[in-house]
This record gives sequence, structure tokens and C-alpha cells, in this order.
Amino acid sequence: MRRGLAWLTGGLGVAGLVLYRKLRRARAPEPGVELAEELRQKLDEARAREEPEPAPALTDDLETRRREVHERGRAAVEEMRSGGEES
Repeated sequence: MRRGLAWLTGGLGVAGLVLYRKLRRARAPEPGVELAEELRQKLDEARAREEPEPAPALTDDLETRRREVHERGRAAVEEMRSGGEES
């Protein structure tokens, strides 16, 4: 009889401890949650303060820009070709 009472008391103690831990975890926020929320809020505020960059103005200079890009590409190809032949 005493053994049964000891087992019952021990079982109730363990069940109480498990329940206590579950309830404690449910109420306590995770350690980094508050810090993460604070950082998100600061990031949102910083984004709201930043001025968006203006889009580059499209002008009649597109043809000139296109030619410059092609010239740089051709120069890079020639450099690679001449560099490969010297090796």
C-alpha cells in the first residue's frame, strides 16, 4: 500500500512539474522575440525616412549610351583574344 501511495505521489509530482514547465513556456516569450521586433520597427522607420532614388531620365542620349556599351564589349573581347594568344 505504501509503495502504491509513493508511486502515485511521485507521478503527480512529475505531472505537476511537466504542466508547470508547459505553462511557463507558453507565457514567456522567446528570448530574441522582443529584440527582433524592436529591430524590425527600427528598420521600418529607417525605410520610411529614406527618399526613393529618382529614376534616371531617359533622354535622346540612348543611342550614345548603346554605342559606348558595344564599344566596351568589343574592347573586352579583343583584350581576351589578345591575352589568350600571348599565353
